[in-house]
Amino acid sequence: QVQLVESGGGLVQAGGSLRLSCAVSGRTFSSYTMGWFRQAPGKEREFVAAIRWSGGSTSYADSVKGRFAISRDVVKNMVYLQMNSLKPEDTAVYYCAADYNTRTIVVAPSLYDYWGQGTQVTVSS
Repeated sequence: QVQLVESGGGLVQAGGSLRLSCAVSGRTFSSYTMGWFRQAPGKEREFVAAIRWSGGSTSYADSVKGRFAISRDVVKNMVYLQMNSLKPEDTAVYYCAADYNTRTIVVAPSLYDYWGQGTQVTVSS
């Protein structure tokens, strides 16, 4: 089993920044992908960013490219999402997720095996 615990959400004004953290514990292997997703009220869960644990390659949704940055700390077993230039449309519950089966970065939520409980990010205009 894998446990994921997010933290760092909150209320911020448009143009501000937040850093989300995800603590990874339990079964861990070198070959897996960590992703961040978000879900706004009335909308489907959508891909935000992902990183391969081994090698550190990354992928981003077009809507966050140039504003968000995903990173990981292999010693602390942490994944981070630095969010800059936040917009009201970034408001959502943000989830950390782990994919242990696919050997490349995938964006479909259904392909991720483990999920955190989510952390609320609210951006005011």
